[in-house]
Amino acid sequence: MPNLAIVGYGKMGRLADQLAPEYGFTVTARLDIDRNEPLAGADVAIEFSTPSAVLGNVAKLAALRIPMVVGTTGWLEHLSEAKSIVEKNDSALVWSPNFSVGVNIFTRVVSEAARLFKNEKEYGAWAWEIHHITKKDAPSGTLIKLVEQMHAAGFDRPINTGSNRAGAHPGTHEIGFDSAADTITLRHTARSREGFARGALKAAQWIIGRKGFYEFSEVLFGG
Repeated sequence: MPNLAIVGYGKMGRLADQLAPEYGFTVTARLDIDRNEPLAGADVAIEFSTPSAVLGNVAKLAALRIPMVVGTTGWLEHLSEAKSIVEKNDSALVWSPNFSVGVNIFTRVVSEAARLFKNEKEYGAWAWEIHHITKKDAPSGTLIKLVEQMHAAGFDRPINTGSNRAGAHPGTHEIGFDSAADTITLRHTARSREGFARGALKAAQWIIGRKGFYEFSEVLFGG
């Protein structure tokens, strides 16, 4: 069984720890502000910390040549710097704004819908999401990615974007296309954080033995 290090031991880190045996992992290190177990012997790491801690954690793991999965959100403005650190150390990293398998399939569905609507000028579009009150980034990285994919698919008209933060909601993302004649709404709703942890563990299985900088969609759908 490969050894797994969990860097960041909040709700997501503890959930990954709980589910790790299902994916064939033995958790040998758990790191947090008040917890610093040795990383020696880890075959892969899952990082669920805070945006300000990501680059430091990436540098530490890359220097030890431990391949990693980064599930923290709200740090994507530093993506190019993280990539440089990984490449410099000949290490490996999988990142995603969202490690839910369902969300990644949803993103492909949204991209295809945007492609089909790109020449239908009477249709406008919106993008909206809601998450729990403690989520720090708004709009979410997932919503930003969805809008980017819509534009990449050729939908070059404005996409009105909105976010809400309330309660303990694990996350809903909605994309809509509207005209005077009709409305089409696409929605993904997470029931719990479990899907994110399972996706990260799936990525951790995949990254062992690889080098380079990858997005989770490459794990699921290939290069």
